[in-house]
Amino acid sequence: MKTTLLIGASSAVAKEVAKALSAKNKRIISISRNEPNAPFTEFYEHTFNSETSFPKLEGVIDGLVYFPGTINLKPFRSLKENDFLNDFNINVLGAIKSIQTYAPNLQLSDKASIVLFSTVAVQTGMPFHSSIAVSKGAIEGLTRSLAAEFAPKIRVNCIAPSLTNTPLADRLLNSPEKMEASTNRHPLKKVGTPADLANMVEFLLSEKSQWISGQIMHVDGGMGSIKNA
Repeated sequence: MKTTLLIGASSAVAKEVAKALSAKNKRIISISRNEPNAPFTEFYEHTFNSETSFPKLEGVIDGLVYFPGTINLKPFRSLKENDFLNDFNINVLGAIKSIQTYAPNLQLSDKASIVLFSTVAVQTGMPFHSSIAVSKGAIEGLTRSLAAEFAPKIRVNCIAPSLTNTPLADRLLNSPEKMEASTNRHPLKKVGTPADLANMVEFLLSEKSQWISGQIMHVDGGMGSIKNA
């Protein structure tokens, strides 16, 4: 039975991934500061982590997904050093610590996969995104570097979404006017959903993507590569 480790499992996207994997009777281990509060099967295990460390786990881990992230949108002139440090700690150092902790477990798998998250704002310059773009740009570099270092034993890929309708993005989508404006900014005229991202996570964890590594997968409604007429 394949085992997938979900870090930051109380996020909306993580819950969608867990439900999809549970439906296929996959074993799931989740780590988060908050209770995920979702209907999982008997193959689901949960543990809480502290601010500074991840719990040791025994046995094989076949997939690791790091979900924690931030949306810190401010004019560059208003950003303080602590803004950049906080975004970097959550998005980058947290991912690094988790991979360093569980790399020995992943090495025990025949076909392991790591999935990280970036943002469309790394490829497409957007105002007020400098802090988060700095952090997620580092994640994209980490993805490619680790994909090279861990090959052929462990695949490493990254998903770069546009704005997705999750609690983290609520203040950007919490009115009909904001939702309409965001919808119209995307060439596909749709704001992303947790299921849209979960589908890509599930694909990258599966053997269907066994010839894919070091890639940044843009699940962004076309925003990163298509210009609206």
